[in-house]
Amino acid sequence: MSATTKDSSSKDQKDQQAVLKKIAGWPEPFASIGAQLHATILSAGPKVKPRIWYGMPGYATGRSTPVLVFFRLDDGVMSFGISEKATVEREPDTLLKPSAWFLDDMDEATLAKISDLVRTAFS
Repeated sequence: MSATTKDSSSKDQKDQQAVLKKIAGWPEPFASIGAQLHATILSAGPKVKPRIWYGMPGYATGRSTPVLVFFRLDDGVMSFGISEKATVEREPDTLLKPSAWFLDDMDEATLAKISDLVRTAFS
């Protein structure tokens, strides 16, 4: 393993730990929802790399590439979002592109939808 690869891997691990620490610091049910979101995002996009972005978990393909999906907890309100840099399809019969959703619980259908959104965002 080259020194550059080792340094990059170490930075990726630090970024991952920072994201996990952020999520773990949230009150319930948001810590559990955040953990599920984190796992779902990583499994939906195998080349996805987590990092702290504007103080919250963000996901990109590398440390210096734009964040494409993220989630936040602000004043007891959790949201999942897609940045303007992501691949996003317009909603049917409109010029609107979806960008954010609010969450206060999690189920399999929601996790499946988030997986689809992540795969689209990173395509």
